[in-house]
Amino acid sequence: MATSEAVSAPPAVKASIDPQKPAQQQQIDPYNVGGEVDETGAIKAIDYDRLIQDFGVQPLTPDHLSRFEKVTGKPAHRLMRRKLFFSHRDFDKILDAYEEHGTFMLYTGRGPSSGSMHLGHTVPFLFTKELQEIFDVPLVIMLTDDEKYLYTRNKNDGHQKVGAAPEDFLNFAHENIKDILALGFDMKKTFIYTDYEFMGGHFYRNTSEFESLVTMNQASGAFGFNGSTNIGLIAYGAKQCVAAFPSSYPELFGLPDYRAPDYAAEGKRRHKSLASIPTLIPCAIDQEPYFRILRDRCERMTDPHPKTSLILSKFLTALQGPGGKMSASDPNSAIFMSDTPKQIKDKINKHAFSGGRESLEEHRKLGGNPDVDVAFTYLSYFLEDDEELEGLAEGYRKGEILTGEMKKRCIAELQKFVADFQERRKEVTDETMRAYMTPRKLEFKGNLNPTKPRAPAPASTAENGAEAAANGASAEADGEKGAAGREDGRGTKGERKAAKLAEKKAQKLAERPKEEA
Repeated sequence: MATSEAVSAPPAVKASIDPQKPAQQQQIDPYNVGGEVDETGAIKAIDYDRLIQDFGVQPLTPDHLSRFEKVTGKPAHRLMRRKLFFSHRDFDKILDAYEEHGTFMLYTGRGPSSGSMHLGHTVPFLFTKELQEIFDVPLVIMLTDDEKYLYTRNKNDGHQKVGAAPEDFLNFAHENIKDILALGFDMKKTFIYTDYEFMGGHFYRNTSEFESLVTMNQASGAFGFNGSTNIGLIAYGAKQCVAAFPSSYPELFGLPDYRAPDYAAEGKRRHKSLASIPTLIPCAIDQEPYFRILRDRCERMTDPHPKTSLILSKFLTALQGPGGKMSASDPNSAIFMSDTPKQIKDKINKHAFSGGRESLEEHRKLGGNPDVDVAFTYLSYFLEDDEELEGLAEGYRKGEILTGEMKKRCIAELQKFVADFQERRKEVTDETMRAYMTPRKLEFKGNLNPTKPRAPAPASTAENGAEAAANGASAEADGEKGAAGREDGRGTKGERKAAKLAEKKAQKLAERPKEEA
């Protein structure tokens, strides 16, 4: 149970105390997430208002939600309504672009550090899926298996450990892809890949150019690198940045990706028309430093791109309470998507930090604090009914709802969510996965009534339509020749055939009835 001090001062709640831990400021970046630690060793809740100031992002306001609902004709997602996606960069501009020109690209990703995602990992994907359905736009999902390998080696001072080879992280990526697909993404407008398998072509050309725009000092300042950081990790950031460029994926828009040597000899360039398509990135705020670097350089590329828009989420709190996030490396900090109903129940009952009082009598008299209660926090992410959620919060504050009752409601909701997920996960085969990973023209409609319509699609413009027609046949032929006997993310000719056969099954999986995202 939480102490009364935790209830009276939520922003500085002492979720845990480690007397040996030195005092430090909160640290949030792609490789560190931790709240402030005071001189007594108490870990404080993450201060998101301070993050808005430190990162220079803007808060997501009721005006943004109203604008979203006006443009889409749909209610804002519960994660927006409850300020769990709480800040942004140029979210208003992506809404303008959709209203005026009809489309944009969605991009998000996952660093595969284990074979099973946990509950926190699903949050940005559930939100992204909702955005994809509402806007009817193409989505790219990047699995950064290379980055996770490089980070693990760097953390271990370069020493190889058992189970830490590149192939292990590629296997993690494949398992994570199946987890992601079980959330129900539409195959017709979704492309997902791993860095180890996809890298090349226009993507790598964009990477190389972007690398030339970032100095060592700039990378060190953004990510905290030093003289002991391996050069692979230092260079990795350029890949995560250019993954946001539609020009990195010409095949998704019906244009050839010039990968074969004769194309380079003929001087074929990246498709300039794709550089005009804007991108929205839904992600947790710890990833923001990558895209701050990206936004500063979008317009310095040979083919300038519009500045990427971001919508940023808070972290799903660790079971132990405010001050950290769920971690794949700590089984008792997280609910994993592979957990059994009993494991979920035991973890919530034994480890979930409580906002209740020390005694039943005190709780009935003074009430609890749902703002720091982990069971209530999880319900705020996954319980769709606003009225029920508000009733739980009010009852807890009045002492009418006890900690055990709050945990019981949380357990029931999470058990259902995870069980439904696991049923869908069983249906995601290797063939289904490869179908989503095959580069192909995606099918999307976007806004059918833009106020300032552009050409309907890059491949349909006079310049690119002629280019696609002239080069399409040879691109297909060379692609098949190059694919035979090699693995580059496209698969062999036989794998492509198998992927096509899996497409119908995957589409049925995506269309199955499921709980609200």
